[in-house]
Formats: sequence, structure tokens, C-alpha cells
Amino acid sequence: MGISRREFGSLGLGLVATSIGLPAFGAPDLPKIKVGVLKFGTVSWELNTIKHHGLDQKNGVDVEVLDFAGEDATNVAMLAGDLDVIVSDWLWVSRQRSEGEALTLAPYSTAVGALMVKNDSSLRQLPDLAGKKIGVAGGPLDKSWLLIQGLAQQDHTLDLAKEAEIVYGAPPLLAEKALSGELDAVLNFWHFCARLEAEGFRRLVGADDAARGLGASGPVSALGYVFREEWADQNQDVALNFIRASSEAKALLAGSDPEWQRLAPLVRAEGRALEVLRDRYREGIPQRPVAEEEQDAAKLYEVLATLGGEKLVGKARRMAPGTYWAALKA
Repeated sequence: MGISRREFGSLGLGLVATSIGLPAFGAPDLPKIKVGVLKFGTVSWELNTIKHHGLDQKNGVDVEVLDFAGEDATNVAMLAGDLDVIVSDWLWVSRQRSEGEALTLAPYSTAVGALMVKNDSSLRQLPDLAGKKIGVAGGPLDKSWLLIQGLAQQDHTLDLAKEAEIVYGAPPLLAEKALSGELDAVLNFWHFCARLEAEGFRRLVGADDAARGLGASGPVSALGYVFREEWADQNQDVALNFIRASSEAKALLAGSDPEWQRLAPLVRAEGRALEVLRDRYREGIPQRPVAEEEQDAAKLYEVLATLGGEKLVGKARRMAPGTYWAALKA
């Protein structure tokens, strides 16, 4: 049984985190789903919403969330068969499929990072970055960084990696360096960009702008809920109910400002910062048919394979068929 576009709505998967001060009173007669997530990550906002409103049990699933310190740890646990679901990107899923691991995904969020500069900065476009000091979170193979480099090369014949001073570092550290004026621009993850925006920064160019400039026709999810294809196909009703629970949480977060006030302690923001994080989260709720997203992801994969090479994608030069779960395209 597939899921209609109307039912799919704002796609997500419903999770419940036991690590955020909420009891895991799962109903014993409901199918249990083990989900591995990064502790203190933005996914926990949605998980909290699901648990607080009982959306997992309403949709017939009992979600058990296990916290991990880093993405590599969740990936290893997934490949070891210790988890049913994790959050990762379609590049990783495609690479695993190409190497024999039949993983697949459902889009979670299109929110992506951006090159941020102070509001009073004289930097207005990519060519202005030549000779400047740029902080980059995620390392040299970060997707957003590669896409922005690709756009600079395509539109301005500018090799940012060579013609600017690049400083790689952890997202919090780079945010601090940007605030202190040690960097001319910083490319950070979306929620760090939102916090910077609340502190007087603006977007110079976003990874989403770069994606469109390089061939995407609309927003493409940066992250998805990843699971084994065999598990999803054999437990299709469970997997789809899981997605519906998340979709309901996203709808609530999209329409309720009081819900964000309730989440403020977990988000660790208030006032203007909370408002910007709320708005950027809402902008990242997937709205497009999955088949359209998949087509654009395939285009971007080929661009990224050229820019990042084998270190990024392995030997496969094209996105592996089945990277997006087929049931969501029915």
C-alpha cells in the first residue's frame, strides 16, 4: 500500500526521544521502531512535539529513540542492524546502495546552510569573497560547500578554495569567530545560520541557491529518515504510519507559534532567535512530490560527484536507483 500525495503532505517521520526528559510510555501492543539520532540535534524538536501530543501512538507506532554523540556512530549502528531508522543524507544512502547495503530514505527537511556575513558587510556577491577569510563547517567535502564552490566556478569562474582563505572548524566555534569579526564570511549549518541572523547577519548565498543554480528545479531535502528497504517493504504500514506521525508534528510546528514557545527550553533560544529558528524550520518542511525531489537529487548527485570525486561518492557516478523509498512515489 502506497501513500498518496495528500496523505504525504509535509513529509517527516514521527519519533519520540527518551533523552529529552520525556518518559517512554510506549504501548506494548504497538509495533516498536528503534530510531538513532544525534543528541541535542534539531530533530529532537519534532520528536518532542510527537511525544508531547502522543502522535506516535495515535498513528499506531511505539517509537524508541536512542541518542548518539555523532553521525558516524548512528551510521555504524544502522549498518550493524541495531536500529530501524536514522537521519542522514541521500548521498550517503546512495553510496551505501552502490556498495551493497539496501538502504532507502524518506525526505525530512530541505533546510540548508548559507554563507553568512554581517549586515553592514560590503560583501554582496560571490566574487567579493576573493581574498577573504571564510569559515566552513563540515569540512572540505561538505555538500553545501561543494555546491557553492560549483556555483562560483560556473557563474564567475571563481575557485573559492584557492582564491579565498578557508578555515574549517566545528559549527559552534565558527559561529563564535564570525560574531567576533575574525571571519569575513561563514558557511554553517542552517540552525547556526538562523542564530547568526538573529545577531545581525544576513545570507550572502545559500546552498539552496547554489542547488538551483546548478540545475535543481526546487528545494531538495538535505536530510532524510533512512531505513533498510527490506524492513520498510515488509512493514509498510508501520513505516507509513511513522511518516504520518511526523507529518502531523510538522503541520503543528508550521501553524502554531505557542508550540514553539513550549519548545523554547529545548531549542535553547528565545525572542528574536527563537522566531528566526522557527521560521527557517518552517521553510525547510518538504512540500514537493517525492518523485520530483528524487529527479533533482539525481542531478545534484552528478554535480557533486564531479566536485567531490570518489572521496565523496565512491565509485558510482550516478545516484543509485531506490535511494528514495518507492512506496512514497506510488
